[in-house]
Amino acid sequence: QVQLVESGGALVQAGGSLRLSCAASGSISNFNYMGWYRQAPGKQRELVADITRSGSTNYADSVKGRVTISRDNAKNMLYLQMGNLKPEDTAGYYCNARTFSGPGVPGSNYWGQGTQVTVSS
Repeated sequence: QVQLVESGGALVQAGGSLRLSCAASGSISNFNYMGWYRQAPGKQRELVADITRSGSTNYADSVKGRVTISRDNAKNMLYLQMGNLKPEDTAGYYCNARTFSGPGVPGSNYWGQGTQVTVSS
């Protein structure tokens, strides 16, 4: 079974930077898709950024230009580098990994427990 563990969340001032990490059990090369989501109090979980196995990336409009998603297959790690942080970025950040269905193989969807990012003004 797959485990995802996030780390790197902290309390930072507006304009600061953070790098979030997601450590996966097993090879992340098995995942067709990995992404970072966030959820603030009273709001639905929303996509921040994602990356496919081929390396294609996607970013939410609210963070585009301020964050970079990347992965290190050798270390089985997913990262989210965030800069110019804003109070609106305050949320729990969650790592997501998916495998797509294939011949004789069902798809899978995994979530980590989250790491808290708090940005003060």
